[in-house]
Amino acid sequence: MKQIMIAVLSLFVVSLFGCSNPQDRAYEAQEKVHEERLALIEQYRACLKDAGNDPLKTEACDQYLKAAEALK
Repeated sequence: MKQIMIAVLSLFVVSLFGCSNPQDRAYEAQEKVHEERLALIEQYRACLKDAGNDPLKTEACDQYLKAAEALK
């Protein structure tokens, strides 16, 4: 009987600490999206800096900006 109680208690503790709630997972997912968006914006800025005044290179950089806007 004592072994059964220990097993049940152990399963309870594992289930209590092993599961994160949906709100935590949503915050983590939103944080990842935000970090990805910031990385795309940094790539866009670096691309514009490298492009200088060349309109073709500047237009090629727009892919980063469009991708960042899609993550809003």
